[in-house]
Amino acid sequence: MEKTIIHSDLNNFYASVECRDKPHLKDKPVAVVGDEELRHGIILAKNYIAKAYDIKTGEPIVSALKKCKNLVLVKADLKKYFEVSVEVKKIYTDFTDYIEPFGIDEAWLDVTGSLKMFKGAENIAEGIRARVKKDLGLTVSIGVSYNKIFAKLGSDMKKPDAITYITKENYKEVVWRLPVKELLYVGKATNEKLNKYGINTIGQLANTDSGFLNSRLGKWGIIIKSFANGEDFGNVEKQNFIPRIKSVGNSNTAARDLKNIEEVKSLIYVLSESVATRLKCSGFYCGGIQIYIRDNRLISYTASHIERIYYNDSKTIAENAINLFKKTYSWEQAVRSIGVSAINLSDKQDNQLNFYDTISPFQKYEKADIAVDRLRSKYGFKTLRRGIVLEDYEMSHINPLSDNIIYPYSYFKGKD
Repeated sequence: MEKTIIHSDLNNFYASVECRDKPHLKDKPVAVVGDEELRHGIILAKNYIAKAYDIKTGEPIVSALKKCKNLVLVKADLKKYFEVSVEVKKIYTDFTDYIEPFGIDEAWLDVTGSLKMFKGAENIAEGIRARVKKDLGLTVSIGVSYNKIFAKLGSDMKKPDAITYITKENYKEVVWRLPVKELLYVGKATNEKLNKYGINTIGQLANTDSGFLNSRLGKWGIIIKSFANGEDFGNVEKQNFIPRIKSVGNSNTAARDLKNIEEVKSLIYVLSESVATRLKCSGFYCGGIQIYIRDNRLISYTASHIERIYYNDSKTIAENAINLFKKTYSWEQAVRSIGVSAINLSDKQDNQLNFYDTISPFQKYEKADIAVDRLRSKYGFKTLRRGIVLEDYEMSHINPLSDNIIYPYSYFKGKD
């Protein structure tokens, strides 16, 4: 039986919530921002009036104010947005219990089993759109299709407050003319590679020789070609599906571009302390490290390394992440942001001790971490900081653990 998948995307979510709660902002250009005093002072969301001034999500506040002097800046209230997101998902449960979040403001719904009850996908999509508007004062854009990739693409095609249908009969006409970058999981780096080879539209990708794609992009080239042809057979996970945690990570955009390995080391140590603390709180050890790097052109790189040993101390995590960074990054550009993740998780530390040891070096480091965590918990994060971090004033004030936001597991699937 052919599936019917809906992707629902709240329009300009953060900004829409603020304009709803502050009616005097309704007719003004509004942008929701992070901390203006740090580099987190960027545009997180904007309303459609601000969008008309070419205000872009992710651009610095200073740049946005040059485009629109009357731009109203509202500091983000992530707790409130999360609570609203929960209310939206409650509406979804009236139509199906197969719901898979994709970030805080988007979700896939498999409504295949609900079609008879609601007399078709159109009634379900219209029902969701009307309920979100009536009950919560917000709007959604909805894509309806036979797979997750095209449903997501449909929700992006018409905004705000719209529904787009992509079927097996019309997808070539509707989808193939679009730029290839519009296809989910085709990130900036992949898009640039495809464009370099003359592949500019989704249709061109769909019709490119598989051997050519495999030689240029490896297995990933074959996968995105199948997506372009509507061959996505992924399931929407049921709402109460709780996957085993596969990684624990944290990332940070530096207060300035990082131009050498010493500056990178400081940030990696800060992130590694956060990751180590979260591992211990969850009762996990990691058997590998993954790093994420974004340069000042906003091009991203990832690399990972699996090991035969398991640990959860900040020193080992940091040293392994630094070694991986050195092997991965060639310093063609300065670094804008870094992420460190612990992967290959286990709830046991089955490392082999040598004949003379009664405790492994990792356990010694782990005990030191626990002592530091206790002191920080009692007296504050800044009570104890590493010397390498204190060498950089801006790094020494980062506390990624307290600022951490844990997104749904599905948000990280297949990220480019």
